[in-house]
Amino acid sequence: MKLKFIKNYALILILVSLVSCSEDEESITNDEVSTSEPIETTETTEIPAIYFKIYGATNITSDGTYVTINTNGMPDHKSVYYPISDELYEDFSGTTFDGYPFVKNPNVIESFDYSFKIPLNPTEATNHVATPLGAIGVSLNGVPLFNQYAGPDQPLTDEFQSFDKYWGHPTGNGTFHYHIEPLYLTTVTATKSSLLGFLLDGFPVYGPEENGTDVTGLDAYHGHNHATEDYPDGTYHYHITNTDPYINGNGYYGTPGTVTQ
Repeated sequence: MKLKFIKNYALILILVSLVSCSEDEESITNDEVSTSEPIETTETTEIPAIYFKIYGATNITSDGTYVTINTNGMPDHKSVYYPISDELYEDFSGTTFDGYPFVKNPNVIESFDYSFKIPLNPTEATNHVATPLGAIGVSLNGVPLFNQYAGPDQPLTDEFQSFDKYWGHPTGNGTFHYHIEPLYLTTVTATKSSLLGFLLDGFPVYGPEENGTDVTGLDAYHGHNHATEDYPDGTYHYHITNTDPYINGNGYYGTPGTVTQ
């Protein structure tokens, strides 16, 4: 009788242990679920068709606040700054912008991984910040736009002579860019009154003409506000002209996004 009792007691202990283990495992599982990171979801944002005019983009995305434009920064036109072995290389001599005799700088066009992040719905900034050296915007062929300086407060005078036939040139690290009118866009792929790109504050950039005549009436930021073919309801926009400050005046009209290279 005593032996039977011991066996029954042992069996009860085993059953209690199994139930306890099962409850502990369930508890651990619930704890893991409750403390795990939330699953990230991707929200699709419709990108306005205007941005797809940037035909040099390798990718265009939007998070609903910013539009991110990726490019490699390499011009789609021929240039004396491509390596001689490149199919886009073309020798160039004679004169360049404003009659300057062309003098080639020692640099060669390189490819980069640009990411231009600009406001999806740009507005005028409360405090207008100055444009920095380096990329201040992106042109339709994916080439960066630079401001009117060759260096800190240094005018472009000594750089005009190094502009190629389409008025662009590379920096020492191979960054090809336009300081002034991107002649390939205004004379080959589009016109002098066409959309040419966007600055980092999200506002569009147009050529030096409107309705077939040189643009006038620009403000301190080198732009003005009215309807365009792309914006029939009107928008602020910049104009590239062939006199200083060429692309931009006393800073961004809006609040700039960012650019990485």
